[in-house]
Amino acid sequence: MDKPLPKRSVWVRYRLYLWAITAFCAFIVFVIYNLSGVKKLRIDANKIGVAEVEQAKFLDYVDAEGIVQPILTIKLNVLEAGMVQQLVAEEGAMLRKGDTILVMNNPELTRIIEEQEDEWQKQRILYQERRLEMDQKTILLKQQTLQAEFELNRLAKDFQLGEEEFKMGVKSKAQLEVQREEYTFKARSTALLMDGLRQDSSATCLRRELMENDLDRARKNRLHAGNRLDNLVVRAPMDGQLSFLNVTLGQRVGQAENIGEIKVMDNYKINTLLSEYYIDRIMVGLPASVTYQGVKYPLKVSKVVPEVKDRQFKVDMVFTGAKPENVRIGKSYRVQVELGLPETAIVIPRGDFYQSTGGHWIYKLNESGSKAIRTPITVGRQNPVQYEILSGLSAGDKVVVNGYTRLGDVEELVINE
Repeated sequence: MDKPLPKRSVWVRYRLYLWAITAFCAFIVFVIYNLSGVKKLRIDANKIGVAEVEQAKFLDYVDAEGIVQPILTIKLNVLEAGMVQQLVAEEGAMLRKGDTILVMNNPELTRIIEEQEDEWQKQRILYQERRLEMDQKTILLKQQTLQAEFELNRLAKDFQLGEEEFKMGVKSKAQLEVQREEYTFKARSTALLMDGLRQDSSATCLRRELMENDLDRARKNRLHAGNRLDNLVVRAPMDGQLSFLNVTLGQRVGQAENIGEIKVMDNYKINTLLSEYYIDRIMVGLPASVTYQGVKYPLKVSKVVPEVKDRQFKVDMVFTGAKPENVRIGKSYRVQVELGLPETAIVIPRGDFYQSTGGHWIYKLNESGSKAIRTPITVGRQNPVQYEILSGLSAGDKVVVNGYTRLGDVEELVINE
C-alpha cells in the first residue's frame, strides 16, 4: 500500500539555485568593490628591492666597453713597381725607422735610369763645349776692342800732330781733312765694337743662364731617377711593429700597392661604440677613465666619428697619464666618459622600475614601510648607476626600485615582512 511522502522544504528544493545566486551576488559585490576602490597587492618584502632617495653628487657619464688599439696604424705602399727579390723583415718584428723590410728589382727602371745618366753626361759635355766657345768668342771680341782702342789712340795723336803741322804750314788742309776723316771713322768703328762687346756680354750671360737651367734640370732628373731606384727598397717609415706583410718572393708588386701595416706601439688608444643618444654631447677633449684593479687611469676623447651605424657611433680615447701594466692590443676595458662636472642632485639607484614605468611613476613607502603607494615622478639625467629625480621625491624617502615585473599595475603594495 502506498505511503505518503513528506513534503520537502523550499530550501531543500531550491538550495542549488540559492547557492548560485549567492555566489553571483558575492562576485558582483567584489567587482564593484575593486572598481570603486584602490587596487592593492600583497607581496613579500624579499621579492622587491627598496632603496633610499639621497641628495648626493651626480656625475653625468656614459659607461661602455672599449678595445685597446695602437695609437697609429701605418699602411705600407710601394712607391715603384717591381718584383720582390728579398724579404728582410718578418711579420710581428719590431722595427726602427729606416729598417729594411724588403728589396725589389725592376730591370725596366734600371734601363731608364741608365738612359737618364747618359743624357746627363751629354748635357754636361755640351754645356762645357758651348761655354768654351762663348769664352773664346768673348776673348776674341776683347782683343779686337783692345786693338781698335790702340789704333784710335794712335790716330788721335797723328791728327793732333797734323793740326800743329797745318798751323805751321807744313801740311796742307787737304791732308788734315784726310786725317780727320780717318780718325772720325775709327772712333765710330771703335764705339760700335765696344757696343757689340757689351751686347755680347749680355747675350753670353743669358745663354749661360739658360744652359745652366737646362743642366740643372738634367741633374735633378738624374737625382730623381736615383731616388726611384732607392724606392725599390721598402723601409719602415716609423718605429713600430710589422703587423702583417702580404707579399712573397718573386711576386710582382704594382706601384702604390698596399703590402702591409706597421702599428706604432709607443702609445695606445681605446676605441668604443656609444649610443647615438650621446652624439651631440661627446666632443674631442672630454675627460674619461678606465678603472682596473681599483686604480683609475685617466683618458681623454681624441676623435669622434660622427657617422652613425646601427644606432651607434665610434669614439677614440688616448691615455693622458699612466697606463695599466698589462695593457695589450685587443684587450677590453670598461670606459667611463664624463659628460660634465659633478653636481648635487636628488638621486636614486638604477632599477627595473624605469623599464616598467617609463620613469613616470614609482612606488614610495610610507614611514612604517608596510605600504608602498604609486607616486608620479620626473626623471632627469641618468648614468650607469643613478637616476636624477627632478620632482616627486625628497631626500630620505624610500622607494621600490626592483621587482616591477611581478607587480602589475596596482595602486598600492601591502608589504609582508
